[in-house]
Amino acid sequence: MGRLIGILIVVWLVIGALAAFQRGYFDDTKTNCSEGGDIALTIVAGPLNYLGVNPKVKCADVNVPEPSK
Repeated sequence: MGRLIGILIVVWLVIGALAAFQRGYFDDTKTNCSEGGDIALTIVAGPLNYLGVNPKVKCADVNVPEPSK
């Protein structure tokens, strides 16, 4: 039973990665908080992407410290 659940989770995540690839999220090497969040949520959403789910992340409220000078 545990092996079946493991296989289902891997298949779920592979389908999500395929959806992220089809949306072009892996095209550029520069990503910001929103793009990284979108990629992660798309992968976690898995097959739900093909049912109309389009997860998005807004990182405007994230307070990231500035690098020291």
